Amino acid sequence: MREKLLWNADWLFCAEALPARAFSVKGPMYKQAKTERVRTGPAARMHNDAVDDYRDGVEYSPERWEKVDLPHDFVIDGLPEARGNNARGFFAYGDGWYRKHFTLPPSDAGRRITLYFEGVATWATVYLNGCLLKRNFCGYTPFEVDITDLVEFGADNVLAVHVETGESEGWWYDGGGIYRNVYLVKTDRVAVDLYGAYVAPRKLKEDLWRVPVEITLRNDGYAACEAEAQVSLVDEAGAIAAVASATGSLPARGKATLLCEAQVRAPRLWDVDAPHLYRAAVSVYVAGELRDQYETRFGFRTVYADPQKGLFLNGKPVKIQGVCAHADFGLSGKAVPDNILRWKVRRIREMGANGYRTSHYPHAEATMDALDEMGFIVMDETRWFESGEDGLEQLRTLVRRDRNRPSVLFWSTSNEEDLHVSPIGRNIHRAMAAEIRKLDDTRLITAAISVRPDRATLGGDLDAIGVNYNFPLWDPIHEKWPQTPVFISECCATGTTRGWYWPDSAEHAYLNAYDRDTNESFLGREKTWKAVMARPWLLGAYQWIAFEHRGEAVWPRLCSQSGAIDLFMQNKDAFYQNQSHWTSAPMVHILPHWNHAGREGETIAVWAYTNCEEVELWLNGRSQGRRRIERFGHGEWQVTYEPGEVMAVGYVDGMERVRETVRTSGPAAALKLVAEDTRATANGQDIAVFTCLAVDAEGREVPDASATVTFFASPLGRIVGAGSDISQHKRLSDPAVHMRAGRAAVAIRLGREHGTLRVMARADGWQSAYCALEI
Repeated sequence: MREKLLWNADWLFCAEALPARAFSVKGPMYKQAKTERVRTGPAARMHNDAVDDYRDGVEYSPERWEKVDLPHDFVIDGLPEARGNNARGFFAYGDGWYRKHFTLPPSDAGRRITLYFEGVATWATVYLNGCLLKRNFCGYTPFEVDITDLVEFGADNVLAVHVETGESEGWWYDGGGIYRNVYLVKTDRVAVDLYGAYVAPRKLKEDLWRVPVEITLRNDGYAACEAEAQVSLVDEAGAIAAVASATGSLPARGKATLLCEAQVRAPRLWDVDAPHLYRAAVSVYVAGELRDQYETRFGFRTVYADPQKGLFLNGKPVKIQGVCAHADFGLSGKAVPDNILRWKVRRIREMGANGYRTSHYPHAEATMDALDEMGFIVMDETRWFESGEDGLEQLRTLVRRDRNRPSVLFWSTSNEEDLHVSPIGRNIHRAMAAEIRKLDDTRLITAAISVRPDRATLGGDLDAIGVNYNFPLWDPIHEKWPQTPVFISECCATGTTRGWYWPDSAEHAYLNAYDRDTNESFLGREKTWKAVMARPWLLGAYQWIAFEHRGEAVWPRLCSQSGAIDLFMQNKDAFYQNQSHWTSAPMVHILPHWNHAGREGETIAVWAYTNCEEVELWLNGRSQGRRRIERFGHGEWQVTYEPGEVMAVGYVDGMERVRETVRTSGPAAALKLVAEDTRATANGQDIAVFTCLAVDAEGREVPDASATVTFFASPLGRIVGAGSDISQHKRLSDPAVHMRAGRAAVAIRLGREHGTLRVMARADGWQSAYCALEI
């Protein structure tokens, strides 16, 4: 029966450059030209990779190996330097080697044994026992390695992976290493192929649905056989909604696709507000014997994009309230465990988002699972705009992997390509679109176009036109292609720094926190959303970007400033501005804070982000005026500063519905630790995150506090990242942090021992903070 084992533990890693040994005589060269081509160096089976091997007190291993668990990013803990590449985060990149020793029991003989890599940055070469098995040239595309023929059962086997980071795949922080999960998969020689069950529900009439399930079976045996596939469609409660089966012939060492069809009446639909999911459970039989069991999730939903009226999901209009996102995490780099990936999705859902663009590459499977579960409209993007075989195979992998996901409404072939305005660009897109439709004909195919999108040669070939920025061209594009739906695939990109309410700082590269327009093409959040909502024909928009990400930076700042959530997962004012646009529960948010010592008597602009109809602002019990708030706008007052209390009261239909208060605090006197809801468990991979706040003697947060804060953790976990100031240059794992704007965060990777994780934060002159978390 199928076994899928998480294979993240107990790897060895070496960051040194280990060139292959050059031979000058025939003998060893002859040996290296055989199947077991690597007889020396880290890919070789017998290479000395001992980490605690000493003789007479002198380490004699030829290089230094360290024990690591995956996910692992070997770039992120370097020291950023001004001379580094600003697009890649100012880090020094290099190559690395991974090795893993393993033994499979003799009982596995006769089974198919594969390894499944979710992502390796950037180029990966995989060896088993010195034999070359796989080269992969995209750090974001998963790949499978079949080790069946080479593995020795009951003996020590050595897997080696060489990772090269020299060629960047983008203009952002790439990281380096095996940064996503790896699985060891064991199946019968007759089994469902990788991504081998395709479920594509079609609504027939009223509440009746036809559910075709295409099952691709592979036969790795040396004799043809007859196989039967049985499918059960199972709802969230475990009830079987329908069953179907099909039989077919499998050639020796070949594949065949069987079609099972069922009908389901009145299924619970997948929607942005009620994302109901079903499972297709597949059982495979040969001569009545059960050989494999396989499951995939799917959902029932209808999608229609009307070029004049917008997007309809299950017959109801919906506007995409979307965000773009990169896949890194400020506190651990590219190596992001599944619990953090899910937490990040929850955070943007709290902000009110219902759309997610996987900019600009396939995102991790845990992210995609969370998007399905939380009701997001996903624009799923491949990394390379190419019609060569490598590019097309990466595209096919993406489509096969994600084509059952109800959240995926768009396949994106490309982003901001100069070739979008040339005949060559149209040729490439049409070739890619044809490959997509061979595998899935149920979703919209699009591209994110920024170079003169009104002149794009592929405009008429798209199922929906994605426009990046270019606000003055939105209407002309709609007029030019009136029969094609249009949406904004990227917008805003307004840079702001958390807690910085002064003019932009060249010294620190901080940017003013108030919303603003960059130019007529790059509008701020307010004008963008007003423009989107004023055009019913627009399907919606994906805002740049959900989270600050490393790269695309200006020294000394280490990250982009466009995020609504900062690099260390603290909400910025933009988070609440989006919430005011995208949520209905009454809310109001005041900016700036009210700690401005030395500015007494000066006029300060006070803004309120709200979804209420009116807001009244109060300063120390005195009304500063009641404002009618334009929808998707903000309230604004010019207030003469005096310490005390500022309060905003939101009204709907003339009735008070919500209020928020900010107060002038006293000087910082203590630290406070808060465990974030990351739902971390003691599995050796999960990360627990704690936010550290500076508070005064009365327990009020001090939003302008600054100090050096040092974190400590008990042996149940180790600190992998700590940060606050986006312009501080230190190793990420250094537990000493320059706290800026009253907040810092620490990430602790948990071990495998259950118990109480204890965390402490300390700063000179302030009371220390302690927090305990049961894991």
